[in-house]
Amino acid sequence: MTSAVPGTLAAFLCFFSLTVNVPGALAQEATGEQPTATAKPEKKLTEIKIGYLRAYAPQLALSVLDVPPRDEGVAGGNVAIADNNTTGSFLGQKFSLDVTEVKPDADVVPAFQDMIAKGDRYVVADLSARQLLSIADLARDNGVLIFNAGATDDSLREEECRANIFHTIPTRSMLADGLAQYLIWKQWRRWVLIYGSHERDQLFAEALRRAATRFGGEIVGEKEFKDTGTARRTDSGVVQIQRQMPVFTQDLPEHDVLLVADESEVFGTYVPFRTWIPRPVAGTAGLTPSAWHPASEQWGGTQIQNRFAKANGRRMVSKDMAAWTAVRILGEAATRTQGADPRKMADFIRSDDFSIAAFKGQKLTLRKWNQQLRQPIFLGDGRSVVSTSPQEGFLHQVSELDTLGVDEPETKCVLK
Repeated sequence: MTSAVPGTLAAFLCFFSLTVNVPGALAQEATGEQPTATAKPEKKLTEIKIGYLRAYAPQLALSVLDVPPRDEGVAGGNVAIADNNTTGSFLGQKFSLDVTEVKPDADVVPAFQDMIAKGDRYVVADLSARQLLSIADLARDNGVLIFNAGATDDSLREEECRANIFHTIPTRSMLADGLAQYLIWKQWRRWVLIYGSHERDQLFAEALRRAATRFGGEIVGEKEFKDTGTARRTDSGVVQIQRQMPVFTQDLPEHDVLLVADESEVFGTYVPFRTWIPRPVAGTAGLTPSAWHPASEQWGGTQIQNRFAKANGRRMVSKDMAAWTAVRILGEAATRTQGADPRKMADFIRSDDFSIAAFKGQKLTLRKWNQQLRQPIFLGDGRSVVSTSPQEGFLHQVSELDTLGVDEPETKCVLK
């Protein structure tokens, strides 16, 4: 009797096991397949390749502290790529940056054609105005959107504007207007202007003259500083500058501020503290207008500065911010249009629904008449932000940001 109990129990357990597994066994027999784990469908990945075309050569500056970083602009674009991919990972989007370099005086058409062949349909450009115009129509014919993050020329937004080019770097007129508003707010209305002999210097000088007329400043005297091609940094040169700069500024009329237009970096750094009479210096030296300032910490600026410094080992400069903004605009457009169609993304960027947050105190939007990004202008010296324009009291019926640069009633742009 005692030996029968285990046998009965074993038979019962065997019967129970067969009964429980009958459905699975029957299904297995019907299909002839072994059971497998449920496979999740693969998520389709949309790749968005962004080209970065820059004209680069090592540059001299009057101060070694002002020599542009080797990765100026590109570093900002890469930080924005990482930001885009943070969001894109949830949406099945992957962004990448394809960098191509040419010489500052080179023909950029072959390099641009190579980028098109590689599949770049969005290009951030840090080129001269001439180089940018040389590829504008080729880009349009191939459905490529260009984001200008380097050229400040007003002509690119006016007489030579293009429907497929968006501008994230401010114009010279925007920079000059931002500076002029602050000088007028300070009641420093009488200005003298020293400008360089190169084309870029004269273009900024013209922007300063326009700003004076626009906001009630008066340029009471002007003087050109000719580039004679002498060495920019020598011990004897410093001694000569200390003697020569006061003499150069001695015959200027009475003024409140001395304006400098020296984008070519020939003499501007030598002007502050060396003038005949003690006056503030502003323009490309002294108090300088810019798209961004390395010391900016307002409006969440600390956040982007820290992330940028961690990735690149330096602070962010204006071209970094212009490139970052361009790449982030594309990320925002891809998110909102749920794809990578250049036409749909361009339509969104031009629409009333578009805005981009760029750590400047307000959302930035696009000027529909010339596709320039509205943005505040930082005014600072080498160490800190002094102020931000537009200044209090400069009003506009649409946006106070439109007090900076060419407004819609003034524009010569016909998008084509």
